[in-house]
Amino acid sequence: MPPLLSHSLSISLSLHLSLSISLSPSLSPSLSPHLSLHLSPLSLSLSLSLHLSLSISLSSSLSPHLSLSISLLFLSPSLSLHLFLSLSLSLHLSLSPPLSLPLSPLSLSLSLSLSLSLSLSPSLPPSLPLMARPPPRTSMFVPPHFSLSLLARIRRYSDVMPLPDSFIQKQQLDASMADTFLEHLCLLDIDQEPITARNTSIICTIGPASRSIPKLQEMVKAGMNIARLNFSHGSHEYHGETIKNIREAVETITTDPLYYRPVAIALDTKGPEIRTGLVRGTAEQEVELERGASVRVVTGEGDRDSTDGNVIWVDYPSLPQVLEKGGRIYIDDGLIGLKVLETGPDWVEALVESGGVLGSRKGVNLPGCDLVDMPAVSERDEGDLRFGVAQGVDMVFASFIRCGQDVREVRRALGPFGKGIKVVSKVESRQGVHNFLEILAESDGVMVARGDLGIEIPAEKVFIAQKMMIGRCNSAGKPVICATQMLESMVAHSRPTRAEGSDVANAVLDGADCVMLSGETAKGLFPVESVAMMHSICREAEAAIFQQQLFEELRRLTPLSNDPTEVTAIGAVESSFKCCAGAVIVLTTTGRYAVIHTHTYTHTVHANTHMLTDSNPLPFCSFYPSLSPRSAQLLSRYRPRCPIVAVTRSPQVR
Repeated sequence: MPPLLSHSLSISLSLHLSLSISLSPSLSPSLSPHLSLHLSPLSLSLSLSLHLSLSISLSSSLSPHLSLSISLLFLSPSLSLHLFLSLSLSLHLSLSPPLSLPLSPLSLSLSLSLSLSLSLSPSLPPSLPLMARPPPRTSMFVPPHFSLSLLARIRRYSDVMPLPDSFIQKQQLDASMADTFLEHLCLLDIDQEPITARNTSIICTIGPASRSIPKLQEMVKAGMNIARLNFSHGSHEYHGETIKNIREAVETITTDPLYYRPVAIALDTKGPEIRTGLVRGTAEQEVELERGASVRVVTGEGDRDSTDGNVIWVDYPSLPQVLEKGGRIYIDDGLIGLKVLETGPDWVEALVESGGVLGSRKGVNLPGCDLVDMPAVSERDEGDLRFGVAQGVDMVFASFIRCGQDVREVRRALGPFGKGIKVVSKVESRQGVHNFLEILAESDGVMVARGDLGIEIPAEKVFIAQKMMIGRCNSAGKPVICATQMLESMVAHSRPTRAEGSDVANAVLDGADCVMLSGETAKGLFPVESVAMMHSICREAEAAIFQQQLFEELRRLTPLSNDPTEVTAIGAVESSFKCCAGAVIVLTTTGRYAVIHTHTYTHTVHANTHMLTDSNPLPFCSFYPSLSPRSAQLLSRYRPRCPIVAVTRSPQVR
């Protein structure tokens, strides 16, 4: 048996001397709102460094390092003098015992650095206002100061800060502190606990399987944040009763702080979509279409309730005119496929290419057909929107939005009494993807409706459209929803497939703010279990997000702003990363507008970080906005790792 320990000793000494002379401009900040630009005639740099390293190997696993560096920097006497002394010691211990020993691998990393710096510079008058962001690597001169810093850092099996475990966002902590995305992936650990508070919202479609008050209470406790009502089905009386049940279910658990959460109500419009009729006159009936069979698709009003194995009624009178021989008709998100054989005045003869079970009121797609005669907001949609305004819904999911004008039509239909209702545009066609930027500009949010989108564009390109739309929404600071078939197998089974679990997680990793359940909660056998499963997946996925990288990229993509509220939002989120904050708290009236409060009662903006003490049991970043009127929405744009707690008096915001 080879010896367990092997020793090695190495000592290295290096001396480095460098001299450089350069002519370069420098930027000098002052107490005024401007930033002055001065040209130093001469920059003389002299640096001397001494490095000593000691390495001892224990089974190639122990390697302490000692380094000493001295650096002197002289600049033009008329500008500044800088002296810097640094002493650093690093120790890395990694013990990997032989397989025959029942010991766990141990990895410990300790780094200690001591630095002393002296910087001296004269006071220079401002001369040139700052018009743009300073170029990279430009030397910044600061007023005279002394600084002494001591940093001790232990990584792996330890906390970054000596705070109680119950309040630190420890989930995947090693991965969250990685320097690169690849290192972040390598440090993910399946034994880590998920995050405590989920930030991703869960939208549940309410249907016959979930509209009762007891079932709604269970779904709220399981994690439902938004209740979606699909107005492609049901009457106003039906949906009015459902809205009443939702509010009653939420009110009954308001006294329980463990389970209570506000639930928003979303109205999903029918929009310019085509649907089949009722099967044999009832919503519960189904009929099986066999492959190779012939079926007639009709549009006459007299055949509305006559759908069976031989006849299918659709609610688009122009269907025979827009289809040609050899064209395709897809039903129920492409599960059933028909090939056009012949067309008539109000009928289409078709061959069943892909068979399946056909239910009532299923969606119909006609890929490649230009449905220019279908308005963005039909008379039925206008009536539904007026009903939603009267019922006080919180948001509208506008179906089949194709351009920015469609969004404006929805807002017009909402009228002045619906100004506070958010409009979320459902992008589910090739035309909508091509016009995405103008749709995003007009919308309060976007839904990536992958069901119809997967018919309108090739299935292998859906993920590209999804990532593009989520990325642009993140960059614009607008919420984005990922929807359709996320846990589809849970309509009939108590557990999802592995692919479905990964689909939900990857949507969260892509940057989706909300994930949606459709048939799983509307008609499925396990609506509560579906919500609970999605809640669990989202918690795990959020812990695995590389938040630091995402924050830095969002900050780089954001145009330079003089708005103090936006600057403070960035500072508050950055502070939350540095102190492992438990929450970011913001005072707001509408979710977008903030209450003014500062410690000094001036126009100054503070991003104040409170450390944990006995009298302050929760570490948090307290956000104090300036006179600029944006707050919670700006904070959420930069995606802190911890939850945002918005304090508001508005019942609608709650």
